[in-house]
Amino acid sequence: MTISILIDADACPVKDEVYRVAERFKAQVRVVSNSAFRIPDHPRIKRVVVDDGFDAADDWIAEEAVRAAPKCVVITADILLAERCLKAGAVVLKHNGREFDAASIGGAIATRAIMEDLRAGMDGPLGASGGGPPPFSKSDRSAFLQSLDRVMVKLQN
Repeated sequence: MTISILIDADACPVKDEVYRVAERFKAQVRVVSNSAFRIPDHPRIKRVVVDDGFDAADDWIAEEAVRAAPKCVVITADILLAERCLKAGAVVLKHNGREFDAASIGGAIATRAIMEDLRAGMDGPLGASGGGPPPFSKSDRSAFLQSLDRVMVKLQN
């Protein structure tokens, strides 16, 4: 069975890295988004553009993860999507290389809920919009590449 990599692509800063690693492992890549953008012209890399419906990309990825598991890697920073994909049996990596797993997803969901409540109650410039994540760094990119490579070696065996 071929390994599938599903990318929650609208805000993914590591697409090029995924393409390179996927080529080494001969993996299938699905780049899922709400809008079209350029992808490499390669038979194992396919763009999936979903409608603009709320969570349409997440729904497509979660359903595909069920089909492709256990040889499936999902790349996302969306904690709720990560939870759905873990339940489907996929491996889930965040863009900075952090792997979501059964032990960490509950805490991540609880932290997300707390932060959402805090942002909702704040006044001023950090109000509902929050401060956003820290800038994506070279060390994040490196950690992601190491994690994806480790996961791919494990799934290949």
